[in-house]
Amino acid sequence: MDPRYGPSSIGSPNPGPARPQMPTLPNGQPPWGQPLQAPPPPVNGHQFHNVRPSPVPMDSPNRNSPLMMGNAKDSAGHQPPLAGQPQPPLAGPPQPQFSGQPQQPMGFQPMTGPRPPTLPPGQHAPYPGQNSSPALGGPPRPPQSLGGPHVRMPPFAGSTSPQGPPQTNAGPPSNTPFYNMHAPNPPISSPVAPQMPPPSSQVPPQPTSAPTFSQLQQRPPAGNQIPAPMANRYPPQPQQVQSPAYQRVFPQPTTQSMDGLTSQMGSMSVTQQGFNRLWGNNMESYDLLQNRNILPPTKIEAPSINLQHAFVDAQNCSPEIFRCTLTKIPETKSLLDKSRLPLGILIHPFKDLSQLPVIQCNTIVRCRACRTYINPFVYFIDHRRWKCNICFRVNELPDEFQYDPVSKTYGEPSRRPEVKSATIEFIAPSEYMVRPPQPAVYLFVLEVSRAAIETGYLKLVCDILLAELDNLPGDSRTHVGFITYDSSVHFYELVEDAQKPHMMVVGDIDEIFLPCPANLLVNLHEATDLVRELLMDLPNKFQGNPEPSSALGAALQASYKLMSSTGGRVTVFQVTLPGLGPGALQARSSGGAKDASPLLSPAIDFYKRLALECSASQIAVDLFLLNSQFADLATISGIARFSGGCIHHFPDFHVASKLHEEQLERCFRRYLTRKIGFEAVMRVRCTRGLGIHTFHGNFFVRSTDLLSLPNVSPDSGFGMQLAIEENLNDLQNVCLQAALLYTSSKGERRIRVHTMCLPIASNINDVIVSADQQCIVGLLTKMAVDRSQASSLSDAREAFINVAVDVLSTFKATQNMGGPSGLMAPHSLRLLPLYIVALLRHPAFRASSNVRIDDRVYAMCQFKSLPLGALMQSVFPDLYPLHCLTDEGALEIEGKVIPQPPRLQLSAEKFDSKGLFLIDTGDNLIMYVLRHINPALCRVLLGAPSFEAIPDVMYELPVLDNLDSERLRAFVTYLQEIKPYQPSIQIIREDSKYRSRFLQYLLEDRSESSLSYYEFLQHLKTQVK
Repeated sequence: MDPRYGPSSIGSPNPGPARPQMPTLPNGQPPWGQPLQAPPPPVNGHQFHNVRPSPVPMDSPNRNSPLMMGNAKDSAGHQPPLAGQPQPPLAGPPQPQFSGQPQQPMGFQPMTGPRPPTLPPGQHAPYPGQNSSPALGGPPRPPQSLGGPHVRMPPFAGSTSPQGPPQTNAGPPSNTPFYNMHAPNPPISSPVAPQMPPPSSQVPPQPTSAPTFSQLQQRPPAGNQIPAPMANRYPPQPQQVQSPAYQRVFPQPTTQSMDGLTSQMGSMSVTQQGFNRLWGNNMESYDLLQNRNILPPTKIEAPSINLQHAFVDAQNCSPEIFRCTLTKIPETKSLLDKSRLPLGILIHPFKDLSQLPVIQCNTIVRCRACRTYINPFVYFIDHRRWKCNICFRVNELPDEFQYDPVSKTYGEPSRRPEVKSATIEFIAPSEYMVRPPQPAVYLFVLEVSRAAIETGYLKLVCDILLAELDNLPGDSRTHVGFITYDSSVHFYELVEDAQKPHMMVVGDIDEIFLPCPANLLVNLHEATDLVRELLMDLPNKFQGNPEPSSALGAALQASYKLMSSTGGRVTVFQVTLPGLGPGALQARSSGGAKDASPLLSPAIDFYKRLALECSASQIAVDLFLLNSQFADLATISGIARFSGGCIHHFPDFHVASKLHEEQLERCFRRYLTRKIGFEAVMRVRCTRGLGIHTFHGNFFVRSTDLLSLPNVSPDSGFGMQLAIEENLNDLQNVCLQAALLYTSSKGERRIRVHTMCLPIASNINDVIVSADQQCIVGLLTKMAVDRSQASSLSDAREAFINVAVDVLSTFKATQNMGGPSGLMAPHSLRLLPLYIVALLRHPAFRASSNVRIDDRVYAMCQFKSLPLGALMQSVFPDLYPLHCLTDEGALEIEGKVIPQPPRLQLSAEKFDSKGLFLIDTGDNLIMYVLRHINPALCRVLLGAPSFEAIPDVMYELPVLDNLDSERLRAFVTYLQEIKPYQPSIQIIREDSKYRSRFLQYLLEDRSESSLSYYEFLQHLKTQVK
């Protein structure tokens, strides 16, 4: 494990997928000693042994089977071509290089040939980039220290360091950011390679007059003084805001001899520049202090993955499903460490897709060794054999694979859908099942204490259930059941021949039991009338209930006993702090202390242990929390997080609030009707040399790389951190494949497969250019949640700042930017400091006593489980002007014209005092009406003659018969419909008491406890070395 990136969720490492064979050195020893015998990864708790047999036999690689562990070339050195493609030449022209770029950034391999001549003492053989002969190859140059002793830092807690057994249950140092605790700088093997600064966390304190970060926060707001812009040297890109600070920066050539200069000048050519532009290798840079308006006006697209050679035309997995923090993988671990960038993947495996190829066949083609599914990035040796792109074993193709179901022809396996699409779904044949697929089973557990009834939620939930009962995913075998609880647990017998439901009360909550197991779960289609009658009667049955306490733990135990034989989904509505029976809790704190790190961890492990039992029985628990007082979400959320469930939070909920009622209604309707997968498992495989060491999300790790997901939904995302365990310099590409096996609501066993292929980077510039800044932010937030819970919130905040310092320092050193220049950032990471400012002000990490503990914990839970798109919308909302909507650049969807106003920086500087603005946070749409709004605009859009006539807050747009109103409603409806949970809209006046709902999202302006974006950049300038 890379020690920079902190511990796993619990603090122990997670070994990556096992590989059949460890490569050895010439003396017969493996490169790092014997492989560590690590226990199964406890990322989501200890290994659970009494596990219910999986419905699908998950094949693992046969360690005794012969494997081809070499590179993807045959014995003659040829690259296996795709079917129907000509054989590539034996050797191609060498890859052109910029002068000043090291050929082998982190040390080079000895060259073969005659023994090199003996050199005088202190003299070394030429290095790459010099005018040298192959005969002068020799052993690698000894490691060089960068301005200090070559010291190896101790491994971080939870890391899998090759120097010894992994540390377990060891907390990280309280003053060490999790992003920067890594090994020392690697040796430099080229005299022209720029020296890299050590991580900011390792630099000893230097006497300086620069203010600290905490001192800057105490300063008054800075004025509008902006340094004078630099001269415009190169024209900006069309999509960027034209600014004098935009410039193109190339590595500066550094030579020590005329031969070196001649060699470097020869490498700079039109062909070199064209190649770099073609493959996205142009090192554009921005001075962040000069160019503050760097947010593009349109949506930020994911960086493209540029594959070379055989796969240049292959279709890669959609970035909305599968995404890596780097679109080029460094060829060595030392090169990754040099970049100071995290390596990991984010996956949205069950995303709703409009087009998904579905294959039904007798034989699913998989590698016999590693069990990889055939995909677009395998090598076809001929029409009968293919080479796996994960372990490189040669496999036979079945005769059935020769038939193309689309063209209905034979003999061309490369035309099969499996090798044409990187995302595909198989209907599993009978050998993938050890028992019939489970039916859809839904159990609703509802709190009916006095406080819960007073909120009015029970009637709203029952009304929604009545309306959506026929839309629940399932088939003729669908079962439902209901449990209510206060200080006791209530069961409902729904006998088919009975005229009305029969309630049974169990008061012994310490020894809970099922009074009548046979009729508590009933077939929905056979007992529809009884279910409807129960839902209509429940709100009145508990009206005026005096019981103040809640026995949540007993109700969950009863749910487990009831569903352990079938599996399914449990939906829990909780309002108060559970105070009775198993899992009873005490109020630890109801405030939001500035450093409340102890309250971010669970008080007891009852809910986690019960969740593991539920996961073993294929039961997922989803939690809806509607509390107005402290409910200790940090503890009770364990029942959802470790069982593969989800969490929804509605603080201060009361049905009298139209906003609250609308939010719960839209969320619960989507929850009931969305697609669902039962008894699922997911495995991620990666090319040899890569390993997975930490997982993020709501699941339980059943084995080293197998995630148990009793339920999987389209709204769940997962993250994994990767490690480079072996050098990848003998490969051109690496592949990652995620396979999700699940039972559909119709009772079909299906396998959804996603495959992503990434090229290899051999120099630091390629790594920096390939960075995916949004994916990096998505992974950092998940890692920061772990750091907050394992160490402290302040450590996580400091780690965010150190990420920006390290990235900008690395770029400055890599580009040889000496002297007091501006704060330069590469194009690929230009928004990273802005996103870090937004993270520091997010409720999950904000250093403020105004954030309640349950609100903070919920935000952290969302960061761990949200897909990347929703996560980024939460971190950095979109701000739109609504007073200038036109049809220019509009979208046309199903005959409707949807205006597309430009996105603005999140700052009041962008406000027009006569305008109207909208912030889209993902969960809410907040419209802000400025005091001096044009009366004509106010009349045509809001139906009010003036600003004073607008209500203090509105929750819907008026329907007016004019073109401007139609455009506004079309745009707002579009923003709502593109999200899984449609957000509600609020219209707030500038002088309203609710205006803070809008103003809190102006993240680039200074607040009481946070620096402005420009002040933060000034602080970074003092730290970047």
